[in-house]
Amino acid sequence: MNDAQSGSAAELSAADMPNHDVKASSTRQWMSVFSVALGAFAFVTTEYLPVGVLPQIAKELGVTDGTAGLMVTIPGIVAAISAPAMMIGAGRINRRSLLILLAVLLVASNLISAMAPNLVSMLLGRGLLGVALGGFWAIAIAAAGRLVTPDKAAKATAIIFAGITFATVLGVPFGTFISTLFSWRASFLATAALALIALAAQTLTLPSLHANESLSVRTLLRYVSKHTTQRSILLMGLIIGAHFASYTYIAPFLVQQAGFSAGTITLTLLGFGLVGMLANFLVSASVTRHLQLSLGAAVALMVLSLVTLPFVVSSGLGVIMSVLVWGVAYGAIPLALSSWMQLTSPQLPEASSAMLVTTFQIAIASGSLVGGLIVDGYGLAPALFFGALLGVLGVLVMATFGLGHDRLIEKLQG
Repeated sequence: MNDAQSGSAAELSAADMPNHDVKASSTRQWMSVFSVALGAFAFVTTEYLPVGVLPQIAKELGVTDGTAGLMVTIPGIVAAISAPAMMIGAGRINRRSLLILLAVLLVASNLISAMAPNLVSMLLGRGLLGVALGGFWAIAIAAAGRLVTPDKAAKATAIIFAGITFATVLGVPFGTFISTLFSWRASFLATAALALIALAAQTLTLPSLHANESLSVRTLLRYVSKHTTQRSILLMGLIIGAHFASYTYIAPFLVQQAGFSAGTITLTLLGFGLVGMLANFLVSASVTRHLQLSLGAAVALMVLSLVTLPFVVSSGLGVIMSVLVWGVAYGAIPLALSSWMQLTSPQLPEASSAMLVTTFQIAIASGSLVGGLIVDGYGLAPALFFGALLGVLGVLVMATFGLGHDRLIEKLQG
């Protein structure tokens, strides 16, 4: 967060108000923080929703599992473009108005997807999600610290990011559970209702958020031109791509290869999310002190799980244990990569934030796309092996930065 953002974090100074007004203002501020966190939960749940119900959607729309994976690919591509474009093009538009508009687009995206009669309509709804998703992260991350007083900015940001964590845990199994009770269309309607609640909460609680300054094309290009930035982007792309080339098709794998029922898949994916959330909290201190070691260990665990899964399909317990190990690994990966990207340019936080969102979404899109092509052409197990290969390549790129935490920081910021 820069000094301008910190200085404008609160529109009313607590020192200038009577005690009862301070308390009322504080309550309103934290309500606005939780409304954005709820929006984060709705966005990420919507983004990951197709993973748990992909086989049902593919069957009803009459497409292959790999083609249905475009539901993950399309929003990733669009979000990768909209994130920097929104930060550059938003100009002086009030950020409150933009956040509310993006929440409206999220509701519309879910409704279009729920009613989609064919793949084209479905991808239209998912593309609309991409527009809203990229814009939301570009604006919400920057606005988080402005919703409260400067001394509470870190806590507010953590609460908003907690919305992502809970969505990662509950998003996929939530959609699977609803589809088990009703249908996959009901899953999208439920997420539309969740987005509508977030929209109402933001409309009622968000204060006016006047724009301070927008990211310039020149600043972004200067940041991307650094060799360490380029290698870091490649590192992030390979690791996130490894995950989504495989994870996008985990439900078909559990059905077709392991013979799991819908209920067992829901519980397995819920377990994946829960152990991932636990890992996220447990490795936070390690990431701060030993970033390279933490990231390398997490990727190694993910690769081990991906390589093991095809060989344990005859054992339900073996499959579940492998998926849980994968969950532990992925729980640590986004946190480690986020810390890595922040270290690449502490002087240009807006640029690193934009590229973090863009790279993440491109990796989701390309990983799920190539994974889908492999699934359709060669089968589900080869997609897992491809994900493992990308993970190994990511570790090799990481090794080019040398060993040692202090040396890594020196290289990233040099």
